[in-house]
Amino acid sequence: MNLTSKKLSLALVCTVLALTGCTKKPIRPDPGSTVLGPGSGGAINPSSVDAGMLGLTDGSASGLISRGDGVIEDENTIRGLIQPVYFDFDQAGIRASERTKLQAAQDYLSKNPQHRILLEGHCDWRGTAEYNLGLGDRRAAAARQYLETIGVTAARLETLSKGDLDSVENATDEQMGKDRRVEIVILKQ
Repeated sequence: MNLTSKKLSLALVCTVLALTGCTKKPIRPDPGSTVLGPGSGGAINPSSVDAGMLGLTDGSASGLISRGDGVIEDENTIRGLIQPVYFDFDQAGIRASERTKLQAAQDYLSKNPQHRILLEGHCDWRGTAEYNLGLGDRRAAAARQYLETIGVTAARLETLSKGDLDSVENATDEQMGKDRRVEIVILKQ
């Protein structure tokens, strides 16, 4: 095969790939013509939603029960009952001042043997997504290890890294300090 036929073959292959790989973009509807578009009056009024229609019997359209003081409970979890454990920037070591929160988790589990705990590791927005997922995992693992050393069995603990998924981007130092945490979520089942 000579050089000219190689160039022709390459050009033909590139043309075929370009034509088969390019498709038209989908036509998006005009927002004004959609149900929830501007000016359509299609917004849902939460007070007009029937809880029975959603299969909820407690009268709460969301299925969440606020217990006050930032505690939120649903069918499977309780969030906010035990305060989160906060961390220094780019650290996974548990400060001595934060260990009382993990002790509170251990006390709760000893009084409620039917429950378990999920330790959710969080980070602030700085760093790559991959790095922050790893750091969130290390933070959750450190909390788990501490709980195991004070007598909580491993079968009652789960870990999850959320990385920077829930963090506030370009946040203040104070907000970033709140983003660097392990949430202690009670699992009721």
